[in-house]
Amino acid sequence: MTLLRKLSPWPRRALLAGLRPLSVGAAARAGAPVPGGEKRSEPAAGLLGSPRIHARGLHSEPWSPDSVEVYLNRLDGEDTGVAEVVMCQQRARNALGKVFVSQMRELVSALHHDPAVRVVLFRSAVQGVFCAGADLKERAQMSNSEAELFVHGLRSMMTEIGMTRPQSSSAIQSLSRAVLPMPTIAALDGFALGGGLELALACDLRTAASSAQMGLIETTRGLLPGAGGSQRLPRVVGVAVAKELIFTGRRLGGAQALELGLVNRTVEQNPTGDAAYGAALDLAREILPQAPVAVRMAKEAMSRGSEVDISTGMAIEGMCYARVIPTRDRQEGMAAFIEKRPPRYTGE
Repeated sequence: MTLLRKLSPWPRRALLAGLRPLSVGAAARAGAPVPGGEKRSEPAAGLLGSPRIHARGLHSEPWSPDSVEVYLNRLDGEDTGVAEVVMCQQRARNALGKVFVSQMRELVSALHHDPAVRVVLFRSAVQGVFCAGADLKERAQMSNSEAELFVHGLRSMMTEIGMTRPQSSSAIQSLSRAVLPMPTIAALDGFALGGGLELALACDLRTAASSAQMGLIETTRGLLPGAGGSQRLPRVVGVAVAKELIFTGRRLGGAQALELGLVNRTVEQNPTGDAAYGAALDLAREILPQAPVAVRMAKEAMSRGSEVDISTGMAIEGMCYARVIPTRDRQEGMAAFIEKRPPRYTGE
């Protein structure tokens, strides 16, 4: 069965609008039947029941099924627990426009409330591009105040993907909450420029094809990174390297990005153009067997702890550890070790 037939009507229309059909091998990873199950696809509006997005700073309007630019794939079978946020805006190469950002933000909100999701992959269905960054044609039609408000909403979306949200002023009194508490992986099979790289930086992990091109190129357009790039890039590659990359607007290939620690894995691109996605799925499959609560708490401890001094970070680690102690998964892990068998974690 082809990928087009596997997808629900909305993603199918998006694919028929001009996306490159995947090969049999790529389709097997992206949606063809797998032993014991198959992948489901969901359009953004179907997750929350309303096509109107109420997101501060986005001025969102209702959008029709024919304008789907981002949709959700939930993998089944051996990959149950993996959800894919698939970007499919062929015309503007996944540029960050109003509709795109609204749909992405709704999906992120829905995923946060889904305990069945253990890993989230961000990938593109558009050949040769992950995300081209800002939709400059749309942005050119905005007034200064409209552009400022839109970028504020875009920054908020990135924060919802990749930053903890404080629940109190004291990190010791209360743990902050990651809006996406499960691990997130960005698969860069093509260009990730400006806001596209900022989206990847908002994820926990990144895989890239050797042929991918990425960079925070805003200074070449008279701007600076405005969706978190000026803050996240220094935390990933170091302040001095980040300053050099942002000041020059330099683009990096996959191998260079790996050398700098910007991506976790680099793979040679394959004929179907989805090698980074394959690497991301392999990485997700390494995470899936682990205890979900422990993985989420490990993410919480590292994400929140990296924002504070080490003494406070150790206290946060202790609070996260305390949340794992009473879980059934911890008991299962101990029992499996003693009985010399693989653990069967349920996320409880």
